[in-house]
Amino acid sequence: MSSPFLSFAIKTSVVLACIFGIHLFVLNFLDLPLFDNRIILSYIVNTAFVIAVFGMLYQFRERFKSQLGFLFLAGSLIKFTIFFIVFNPYYRLDGSVSKIEFTTFFVPYAIGLILETYYLSKWLNKLD
Repeated sequence: MSSPFLSFAIKTSVVLACIFGIHLFVLNFLDLPLFDNRIILSYIVNTAFVIAVFGMLYQFRERFKSQLGFLFLAGSLIKFTIFFIVFNPYYRLDGSVSKIEFTTFFVPYAIGLILETYYLSKWLNKLD
């Protein structure tokens, strides 16, 4: 039987890769540039951090069992901070963040957060 971490990492990577494909399809359908606004970096960074936060929680599941919720929130804060450090300055070069720029970051962030929350809740319910 594989570890919950490995299973989560594979499933998350596959789901976010599919969402990336759908995102590109929608951009193409709307006749918008496909690879602008750091879309590839956004999906890679969000996928990596979702997997890293889950891995951190998995690693500390015994030692900090009663604090896992707070660690999850801290991980979410770190991911959101990454937006302000890596993406927001680039998006604000023209003075505002457009809807396309926002969705470029928010779609993988939101999907990753949903996956992370779903799998963590399933996994945490199995802990004694």
